[in-house]
Amino acid sequence: MENIEFVLPSEIEKRSFEIITKELEMMGKVIPQEEAPITKRVIHTSADFEYADTMCYSKNAITIARDLIKNGAHIVTDTNMAMAGINKKKLAAYGGEVHCFMADKDVELEAKERGITRAAVSMERASKLDVPVIFAIGNAPTALISLYEMMEKGIFTPDFVIGVPVGFVNVVAAKELFLQADVPYIINRGRKGGSNIAAAIVNALVYGL
Repeated sequence: MENIEFVLPSEIEKRSFEIITKELEMMGKVIPQEEAPITKRVIHTSADFEYADTMCYSKNAITIARDLIKNGAHIVTDTNMAMAGINKKKLAAYGGEVHCFMADKDVELEAKERGITRAAVSMERASKLDVPVIFAIGNAPTALISLYEMMEKGIFTPDFVIGVPVGFVNVVAAKELFLQADVPYIINRGRKGGSNIAAAIVNALVYGL
């Protein structure tokens, strides 16, 4: 028990961020001040310090995302897990809602009929929402690819993309599409990510308001 650190439940998160900050300093990693709360929350969620090197932000990304949220932007996720992890109460204070169309029966049927993924159909549904939308993609690279294809065709341009799908097939390539696109983004380069990471980024943006 001598190595056990006794911390009050209410202080655990604060202590965790203190440890993260200290370990980043020990590694000699410097995260820009504006990006630090988001990247540190991702590290807090994953216990993976590699995110300090791989998280990518477009110019003024955090300011743009927070302005969207303050003006009532909705969040669209590609998993119910990500939707469950987002702090909806805080988002609702600014008029925002969270959507995930992946489990909708009509989405499943349309995807089957067209021979495409539910993620692609879900993004098409989301593009019809009559509000500003922040896409928080943590699982399906085809969601990012679908958004990019709609942009290329001039059908729809997302207001903001959080692109952190995890996996091996098309994940890296899908992220790279948006690293080169003219859309504000927060993207984690490489294979790592996940629904929990997408939710953590949204929450970090909201908590900073």
